Amino acid sequence: MTSLTLSTSSAATLRADAVVVGVAKGAKGPVVAPGAEAVDQAFGGKLASVLETLGATGADGEVTKLPAASGLKAPVVLAVGLGDAPAKGDGYDAEALRRAAGAAARALSGSKKGAFALPVADAADAAAVAEGALLGAYSYKWNQKAGQNGGNSANPKSGDKKNGAPLAEVAVIGGKPRDKEFKAAAERAIALTAEVNRARDLINTPSNLLNPAIFAAAVLEAAKEHGLKTEVLDEKALKKGGYGGIMGVGQGSEAPPRLVRVAYSHPEAEKTLALVGKGITYDSGGISLKPAGHNETMKCDMSGAAAVFATVVAVAKLGLRVNVTGWLALAENMPSGSATRPGDVLTMYSGKTVEVLNTDAEGRLVLADALTRACEEKPDAVVDVATLTGAMVFALGHRTFGIMANDEAFRTSLHEIAEEAGEQAWPMPLPADLRKSIDSPVADLANMGERMGGGLVAGIFLKEFVEDGTVWAHLDIAGPAFNESGPFGYTPKGGTGSAIRTLVRLAERTADGDLG
Repeated sequence: MTSLTLSTSSAATLRADAVVVGVAKGAKGPVVAPGAEAVDQAFGGKLASVLETLGATGADGEVTKLPAASGLKAPVVLAVGLGDAPAKGDGYDAEALRRAAGAAARALSGSKKGAFALPVADAADAAAVAEGALLGAYSYKWNQKAGQNGGNSANPKSGDKKNGAPLAEVAVIGGKPRDKEFKAAAERAIALTAEVNRARDLINTPSNLLNPAIFAAAVLEAAKEHGLKTEVLDEKALKKGGYGGIMGVGQGSEAPPRLVRVAYSHPEAEKTLALVGKGITYDSGGISLKPAGHNETMKCDMSGAAAVFATVVAVAKLGLRVNVTGWLALAENMPSGSATRPGDVLTMYSGKTVEVLNTDAEGRLVLADALTRACEEKPDAVVDVATLTGAMVFALGHRTFGIMANDEAFRTSLHEIAEEAGEQAWPMPLPADLRKSIDSPVADLANMGERMGGGLVAGIFLKEFVEDGTVWAHLDIAGPAFNESGPFGYTPKGGTGSAIRTLVRLAERTADGDLG
């Protein structure tokens, strides 16, 4: 893990490999952000002019390195863009601080210590800087013990050990290590980012090193460490229990499926959340084989299950006064002589029958069984998380996930929570007129419907397996779960850990008596 410290030292006197300052876009050029006063003074009050000469504008995520001026203990100044300068009297947005800190941490890869002198007016600002820096410092290591390295270890590529190592220490200047609020903010940032990075590790792990059984074993190991209750249903138990959706998807693979229950409980909790994650450890499309060019990143199709697992552990670390149960529907979707065929009818755990028109619409099948099982425990709310549809990527792009729900107030609340947590999301409808498109002449419903609005159709399908009266929401994270382009802000290339910060914030609100 990259370590985190809070420091009341001056940015000029703290020893580090680099001191990080913020620069924003002003009306007449770049302006140095609060927190960098001592550094600016070392440059004779002309740091903004020097940065402008070097081409800096203050744009979001822009990074400019320059030699430190006399009087600074750090040999390098790293200026990172914060975007538009806020109006006079206003502070910087938390997400702007996260992204700037993340970009700086990535730029300091291989360094021992970075002193972050970004705008910190209160504990919330310190938390944002800490979160961004710790997330930005992520580096994946190929580790056969999937999910155990916490994201902070040397790059596995030969000859790239130093450059692949993350920034070793983040010092947040302006943080007050003896202040109760600042200490709590730092502890939360450490717990939260460690679990986001755990999920990133799982998502980035090659599928030959992370099948359903290995994933389940990783959950059992973490559960033992954090005092969580677990139950793992293997293929025999799934078949005996009538989990036709999970078995139907997993029966074509030599790596059999699993349904994992991992639960955190608090003795004073008054509310219970159930989280359900799609865990397709590799998705070939099955008999409805994906075309060339669509298979290469399908190790990420378990991102929903990784998010649920990480969220439960994060809630346990934080000791929140809420019960949270995670359901991980794990399977590998492969074509073989035993695989489910298009046109087959599956009997689901709920007893409903489903005609499988497309075996590449498999995520909704495993989720359907897990949703039904989760509802049996009568939680106060259920949220499922899944890389479910390409249609949602077409609708919202690669950085925004969709939110659907059977309760408008809950959907609105989740949207607000996502924004508060710094994750891009957008509320989506469940139009009643699309329900008819999943009617089947040979089963209760089909797993495919109208192509247009396919992301909404998938949500409507899932709604059929939610018990009446149960508050439910569906997060389709197909866009932001796996970043195939270059890194930005605190987001690395590869697995991102999408939705975890939203789910943890939901748990915190629920613990405080505000479920939405």
